[in-house]
Amino acid sequence: MWSHPEGKSRWGIGIIAWAIALAFASPALWMLLTSFHAETDAATNPPSVFAPLTLEGYGAFFGAAGGASPWPSLINSLTASVVSTVLVILLAFPAAYALSIRPIKNSSSVLFFALTTKFMPLVASILPLYLFALNAGLLDNIWLLVLLYTSMNLPVAIWMLQSFLAEVPTEMLEAAQIDGAGLPQTLAKVVAPVAMPGLAAVALICFIFSWQELLLARSLTSIAASTAPVFLTSFVTSQGLFLAQLCAAALVISLPVLVAGIAAQDKLVQGLSLGAVK
Repeated sequence: MWSHPEGKSRWGIGIIAWAIALAFASPALWMLLTSFHAETDAATNPPSVFAPLTLEGYGAFFGAAGGASPWPSLINSLTASVVSTVLVILLAFPAAYALSIRPIKNSSSVLFFALTTKFMPLVASILPLYLFALNAGLLDNIWLLVLLYTSMNLPVAIWMLQSFLAEVPTEMLEAAQIDGAGLPQTLAKVVAPVAMPGLAAVALICFIFSWQELLLARSLTSIAASTAPVFLTSFVTSQGLFLAQLCAAALVISLPVLVAGIAAQDKLVQGLSLGAVK
C-alpha cells in the first residue's frame, strides 16, 4: 500500500501542507514564546529560545507592575466593534435584499457607488474627520468610532450579503408571500434563517475589521475612548521597545478575535462557501 504512487503523492502533499502551515504559524508561536520571557532574554540577539519562562510581560500588561490598566481600552474596543457590527448587519441586510432578491432599479449602479466609497485611502480622510469631530465636540468619543466603523464596514457588508442572498430560493419567498407574510416577517422568518451562515461570516469580518482598526482610533481619541490597538502602541516608548510586554499585550488583544473566529468557524466556512457557489 505504501509503495502505491497515489499514496506517496498524498503523503508528500500532506507534508508540504503542514510545512506551509507551520511557516505561517511560526510568527504567532514565536510571539507566544517571547511573551513568557523576561525583557532581558527577549532582547538578546540571537534570541534565547530556552530562556526561563515568566509572567512578567502579562503582569506589566494588566498593570501589576504599576502601569496603566488595559481594561478601559479593551471595553472601548469591544463596545465599538460589537455595536458597529450590529448596526452594519441591521443596515446591510435589507439593502442586500433590495439589491439581490428584489432588485431595485439600477441596482448595479448602487453596488458600484457603495464600492467607490472604499476607493479613497483612509489616511486622506483623517484631516476632514478630525476637523468635523473637533467642531462637533466628538473628539475622544467612543460613539464617533462606532459611527465611523459602521460607515467603513457597510459597503463591504452589502457586497458580501448581496452575494449570499442571491442564493436564497425564490420559491420560499413566493410561498411566504402567498401566506400573507409582509416584508419584515419575510426578512426575519424566511430570509434570515437561510442566510444565517452568510450573516455570521459578514458579522465576524466586520468585527475583526473594527477590532483591529488603529488609524482612526489613534487620530481621534486620546484617553477616554482609547481602544486596544492604541493601548498596544504604548509599549513602544522613547525608552525603547519592551518586546516581551508587547508580545504579551498583542496576544491578549488578539484573543477576542481568535475566540470569535473559532466559535463561528462552521458558520464562516458555510457562509463563504454559500457566497462562492453560483
